[in-house]
Amino acid sequence: MTILIQNNAEGDALEYLVNRAAPQNLVLRLFENNVTPAETDTAASYTEATFAGYASVTLVGATWGAPSEGAPSLIAFPQQTFTSTAVQNKNVYGYYYTRAASGRIAGAERDPAAPFNILNVGDQYKVTPQITAD
Repeated sequence: MTILIQNNAEGDALEYLVNRAAPQNLVLRLFENNVTPAETDTAASYTEATFAGYASVTLVGATWGAPSEGAPSLIAFPQQTFTSTAVQNKNVYGYYYTRAASGRIAGAERDPAAPFNILNVGDQYKVTPQITAD
């Protein structure tokens, strides 16, 4: 999967780079609407998952690994697992990041195998958050 960084996330990154704004933790969220991420998306473009057992995850800055610098550069966070706690019929199409304080979108990625169906107790959807820059 390849993450798409939306236009307002690019603006946020530029402000962080020049110390014009304070960075914020990212919040990892799954989405259940059938959408393909686009640069003009906002957080409202995505319908957050609602399956039983799901909760978004705040990705605390200090937990991200050290970046590997090069072409491309990469930074990663430990894998996150979302587990169903009930029999249900829900779909997951991918994940997106929002800023913890402002709620602005920071990136989104559609799973190439979407939709992933959550049916049974114990069904899991796993994401290893990473961001690549080149």
